[in-house]
Amino acid sequence: MKKLFGTNGIRGVFGEELTTDLIRDVILSMAKYFEKGPILIGFDGRHNNKEILEVVCSAFNSRGLDVQVSGLVPTPCLQYGTKKLDVRAGIMLTASHNPPQYNGIKVVDSDGVEISREAERVIEGIYNEKSWDTNSVELGKREESTDIIRLYIDGIKSLIDVKEIESTKITVVADLGNGAQAVVIEKLLGELGCNCIAINGEVDGSFPGRGPEPTPENLQGLSKAVTDNNASFGVAFDGDGDRSIFCDKDGKILTGDISALLLTRYLLAKNPESKVITTINSSSAIEKISSETNSKVIRTKVGSVDVSRKMMTENGLIGFEENGGFMFSKHNSVRDGAMTMSIIIDMLGAKKDLAKELEDLPRSFTRKGKYKCSQIQAQSLTEHLKTVSDGQFTTVDGIKINFAENRWVMVRASGTEPIIRVYCEGETKEDLDKLYQQYCDIIEKFLK
Repeated sequence: MKKLFGTNGIRGVFGEELTTDLIRDVILSMAKYFEKGPILIGFDGRHNNKEILEVVCSAFNSRGLDVQVSGLVPTPCLQYGTKKLDVRAGIMLTASHNPPQYNGIKVVDSDGVEISREAERVIEGIYNEKSWDTNSVELGKREESTDIIRLYIDGIKSLIDVKEIESTKITVVADLGNGAQAVVIEKLLGELGCNCIAINGEVDGSFPGRGPEPTPENLQGLSKAVTDNNASFGVAFDGDGDRSIFCDKDGKILTGDISALLLTRYLLAKNPESKVITTINSSSAIEKISSETNSKVIRTKVGSVDVSRKMMTENGLIGFEENGGFMFSKHNSVRDGAMTMSIIIDMLGAKKDLAKELEDLPRSFTRKGKYKCSQIQAQSLTEHLKTVSDGQFTTVDGIKINFAENRWVMVRASGTEPIIRVYCEGETKEDLDKLYQQYCDIIEKFLK
């Protein structure tokens, strides 16, 4: 049985793994699964998306499903529109943070959250059996959607203290990464009364500014722009705008774990006894933060779909991944870079100093890296690590080797590209570096 869905949607190099024939057949399978429209469709700035859009629309229309095309929008904007408008589902054409040659499809249910893993399996079953309907039907219609960007911005503003923010005149440097949030962020910050300094602001599927993934290594331009302009903080988005990475006024880049701890503490203080959903590879400090408000932490496998769906079943207030994907259910239970940025602004208020907010957080020392690796190699590596590690391990998702509550190593195959990711947490910075290097040496030796 061909597996179509990875950790986060369907992705591949257009014309190679992701052919127009495959896209057509996948959409025909989705048409049978959803049964009726309308289907809301959006896309980011990647090359080939407009060609893919034509295939997607024509396939849905051929089975009698109407489509509404929103145009170029960030993924969380398309998800919010799917939740708020009278549509059956949403399709976002994006490969998120993957390299420029990739394209992809994210599928959103009518509740605004990506479809469940079970729904993915059902669609894969329809695809593999080629069991879509072949009877002739009345063709569906294609039309332009309403302005979901306006709907999205208004939804964000409804959850923060806009009047208080307007009085502070915060300056924000936004590294838009040549991605889809370029059509939202400057407008949103302007309406919040913030001074926005945008870099890499032109939408470009080649991502010439610094690439589609906001890693610490490629955010030096953001750091410099923050210090040069005496900004309150900086923020960088990934290619489709659902993740955000921050830096303080001194240009120090925060890990996704650290910003999530900061945001969680702020929101739980206002909403005690809530539930926080996060993945098994995020910092152990979240348990300490949550316990201060008698809140509960629930952990899932890696993947925003797993976190989002668990938030829905558990009525979770907050969800996050360590990669800068933060979720606030009062808006929508999905990663949302613009909503996350707005909560940071709301938190800072007149204080305007992100660094001071970080001072009394629990100490957290985490690090991650990646290696090129096939799925088969990754499976063999997991078995190898079982034999050479002296900690207790779990294989719920890749392999996580625990030595203490806040001392562990995790290795897992990416669900979106042919690499493995290595995650590590240590008790001190020195302990972290030593443990991380120990396992990188083991991995490198094995891969050779």
